[in-house]
Amino acid sequence: MIVEMRTYTTKPGKRTQFLDVFRSRSIPAHIEIGMKILGPFPCIDKPDTFFFMRGFPDLSSREPLKAKFYEGELWKQELEHLLMPMLDKYEVVLEHFHFYSEQDRAAKCVFS
Repeated sequence: MIVEMRTYTTKPGKRTQFLDVFRSRSIPAHIEIGMKILGPFPCIDKPDTFFFMRGFPDLSSREPLKAKFYEGELWKQELEHLLMPMLDKYEVVLEHFHFYSEQDRAAKCVFS
């Protein structure tokens, strides 16, 4: 499994509004396409920051699944214009995710 660890910082005071749309519109669309989402997790000490993980079956499926989302009607006609103005910056770390221990079982349930 390939996992993107994505950290987003919204413009000041926009995190709640961003997350409302993200949870109600973006996450269901990701899941429908075949991506796995864990989160979002709002930062306790940074009121405009949150992170989430986005999973793909393998590296070769990552670009086609991303393209299906970002080239799709929902993103192009609605979410891009709604979410991007609220976003200050984002960072992505790409990981090859392996399950090694009992502690990883919870993540395995989400990403399997």
